Amino acid sequence: VGISKDTIKSHLRFKEKENIPFDLLADPERAVHKQYEVLKAAKMYGKDVIKTIRSTFVFDKDGNLIKEFRDVKPANHAEEVLEYIKSL
Repeated sequence: VGISKDTIKSHLRFKEKENIPFDLLADPERAVHKQYEVLKAAKMYGKDVIKTIRSTFVFDKDGNLIKEFRDVKPANHAEEVLEYIKSL
């Protein structure tokens, strides 16, 4: 499952364009972002903005958080997460 601050409408367009095979959840109010502490102040083109810290959270079958990957880079990250899951 993916989640971002974008709207449902935006997610639907993105899923279709990129052919994404999993669910994307919308959190425009940033409630989940705040809960997992993945927001940070930054500057973009000289303006103050709130950015999302790209992160991956792994949960067990009972819904318990068992691993956090924070401030990740997309390249090779999926493989890193898959290796972790296989090691369980």
